[in-house]
Amino acid sequence: MVDLRVGLIGVNANRGWAAEAHVPAIRAVPGLELTAVATRKQASADAAAAAFGVPKAYGDPDALIDDPEVDVVAVASSVATHHRLISRAVRAGKHVLTEWPLAVGTGAMAALADQARTAGVHTALGLQARRNPAVLGAQAVIAQGEIGRLLVARVFSSTMAFGAAVDDETLPLEDPAAGMHLLTIQAAHTLDLLAVIAGTPVQLAATTTIRFPELRRADGDGVRRVLPDHVLAQGTLPDGGAFTAEIEGGRDAGDTPFRLELEGSDGTVRLEGGAPRGFQSGTLELTVDGATIPVETGMLPASVVNVAGVYRALRDDVRDGTVTAPSFADGVRLAHLLDDVRRSAVTGSTVTPTAPWPKGSDLVTP
Repeated sequence: MVDLRVGLIGVNANRGWAAEAHVPAIRAVPGLELTAVATRKQASADAAAAAFGVPKAYGDPDALIDDPEVDVVAVASSVATHHRLISRAVRAGKHVLTEWPLAVGTGAMAALADQARTAGVHTALGLQARRNPAVLGAQAVIAQGEIGRLLVARVFSSTMAFGAAVDDETLPLEDPAAGMHLLTIQAAHTLDLLAVIAGTPVQLAATTTIRFPELRRADGDGVRRVLPDHVLAQGTLPDGGAFTAEIEGGRDAGDTPFRLELEGSDGTVRLEGGAPRGFQSGTLELTVDGATIPVETGMLPASVVNVAGVYRALRDDVRDGTVTAPSFADGVRLAHLLDDVRRSAVTGSTVTPTAPWPKGSDLVTP
């Protein structure tokens, strides 16, 4: 039985994250049906509907939101469009799943979270690393006390984005107003996972640098980078543990590793992997004290596994009245953390939370 009908905004017939991950993720989750797609032009919406066998196509996203046969609005368009579309969907009484970042700026994110809470709709946010099967397995190991007290967490996280070259597709990301850069994307996913799996940091000190200040374009014109492409952070975890985190952009597409080591008093957990877009878009391997722990991915492509996990959690939340999917409230907490990372980098000081940072999720077994 189909319980929830999904309308997807921002999907291209031939390329892009929505086509690669969202479409197959929706189809992989029982109880969901992709009912409609929307873009800014009817021709591209029609092309996407034909490519993916979707019955309805809208050249106006508002028309998709108003469709009474759409229960969940999934927003995969540019971050600058998120606030208006999500607010519109919430006013229409629709459940919403959206890509991270939730919106541009902490204030806009907080307003959307408040609006969704007041409307009583369920929300899900694309902090999909939280639903990675290996991450869920690591959480279970830690919660069961297998590694004892957490002493230190070390993470290295990389992506091919934000390197020395830009093209027409990536150039807009160099604009701070776009809300999509290394700190809000790769660093955000990394620090969010660190907090979820190791505990909310008590304090941190951060350094942000620009490794590639002069960018190359295919037409030969130079572009000056003003946003960081490298982040270092260290700080204190609950119970006196410590963490270090390095987030690096501009890696070769075939060399984008991710490593998270959690060293405890009685053992060690490691998560390893990586993907060109960043670890959050791929699968991870879990080892405990050097032994590989099998995790179930459902035989899905690596780019689909985590996104399908978010859709599955939203489906269950709507059915059961629970809150297990990464939510808009989680996004606001992450935005506060990023604000404080910026504050530390600018002032050169160790900072404590000015507002709540991401917290460890309730244990969800894989």
